[in-house]
Formats: sequence, structure tokens, C-alpha cells
Amino acid sequence: MRAISGLWRWRHNALCRATDLAEAWVALAGLLLILSLAPLIGTLVGGAAQDALQRSVRDQQESRHRVTATVVRALERPPLTVHPEGASAVDLRSRVLAGWTAPDGSRHEGPLMAGIDDPGTGDRFAIWTDAHGRTVARPLDSRTAATHAVLAGFGAAVATAALVETVRRIVVWRMVRHRYARLEQEWGRAGPDWGRTGADS
Repeated sequence: MRAISGLWRWRHNALCRATDLAEAWVALAGLLLILSLAPLIGTLVGGAAQDALQRSVRDQQESRHRVTATVVRALERPPLTVHPEGASAVDLRSRVLAGWTAPDGSRHEGPLMAGIDDPGTGDRFAIWTDAHGRTVARPLDSRTAATHAVLAGFGAAVATAALVETVRRIVVWRMVRHRYARLEQEWGRAGPDWGRTGADS
């Protein structure tokens, strides 16, 4: 807005230098680029991220299965490396030897982390596995994927705006340096005669 008001004020200003007008045009161009390019880039990146993440959600939901594991026996919990009051929920889960049946019908047994405070033989808990019974992470859900896509689009828009602003500042900085260099040249020519106007020599 400052660039627009500056251009309007300098239209017929006799004190306006060409460099002042150029700086105002650069600022206006930067503002227009930020207002048009940043949302466009953000939308494109967010849309691409949404497509990729939703495809990943579908793939994970097809390939990952929730099965019930049964505790065979509790395993010794490793010593906590942090104070128990500051430990996360993952740190406080129990380590157990459990058995489960894979979606393909095969039986598996192995150590797992169970969200059970005091696990006993026969206790059941849910885990996620692939089709062959190998344990995997919980599949990504659509809402979380959409949130990540929005954040990716917003981050791309902010990065684009920051890049445009950085380029604008570099251009203005170079213009100011060029202006000062010309001023020094002019002063170098006029400086030795400063104050001697009209003196006989």
C-alpha cells in the first residue's frame, strides 16, 4: 500500500528522482507478485500434497490390517531414561511377548509394546500388521493427511512470499548502492570547488 501511495504522490512531484520512482515500482511489483504468486504456489503445492497423501492413505488402509494380539507373558521393561512424571505415554507402555494371527492365517509371536498398565497372560490388545503378519505403524487417516496438505500449501505460500520479498530487498539495496556511488562521483567532481563560487582564481 505504501508503494501505491508513493507512486500516486510522486506523479507530478518535481523533487521525485528517477530512482525513487523505480524503487516504488519495484515495491509495487513485489506486492503484486506476493498477492498473486504466493496463493497460486500454495494452492498448487497443497493440491499436489493432498493427492499424494490421500493416495498414500488408500494404499495404507488396503495393505495394513488391525488384528488382535494376545499376551503370552510380560517382558522386563527397560529402565526409564527420564523421570517417570515427565515420560510420554509411549515410554510408559508395557513390553510383552505376544502372539497374533495374520490376515493370511499364519501365526506369529514376538516382543511388542502394549498399551496395558499391568499385562497378564491372555490379555488382548490391538496391533497393526501387513498381510503377512509383520507389525507396521497405524495407517494414516484422511483428516491427518488433509491437515498435512494444508500445512504444506501454507508453507509453500509463505516461502514464496519470503523469496519475492528477499529479491525485492536485494534489488532495492543494489539501487541504493548505485545511487550512493553516483552521489560520490558527483561530490568528487564538485567537492574541490565547494565554497569558492565567484572567487577570482
